[in-house]
Amino acid sequence: MQEKNIKNFHPNGICPIRDILSRLGDKWSMLVLVTLHANGTMRFGDIHRTIDDISQRMLTVTLRTLESDGFVSRKVYPEIPPRVEYTLTFAGQSLMPHIQSLVDWAVEHTAEIMDKRRSQS
Repeated sequence: MQEKNIKNFHPNGICPIRDILSRLGDKWSMLVLVTLHANGTMRFGDIHRTIDDISQRMLTVTLRTLESDGFVSRKVYPEIPPRVEYTLTFAGQSLMPHIQSLVDWAVEHTAEIMDKRRSQS
């Protein structure tokens, strides 16, 4: 009997599934990315108003994480008070078709999923 070649996803080394998706799969990252994609360049306060239920601290943490991963760029203007704008980078833009597919799938299947959840409780 021939042994099947099974792909392993052990946590040693860099596993793109764990590494990248854990950063994008938190509660807020995709919402921030979708918001910037839909609205273009935005200031912090505008993002915060768009995603009403995120705290200022969590939005700051999320934006910093997305910036450190290269999905969002932050531009500070030397004004008083300082103006800071956020926009998607090339990497962020290239990710959006994949996120949009997931968003479209979620919208298409929301009613069915919610029905299943209600029937389980």
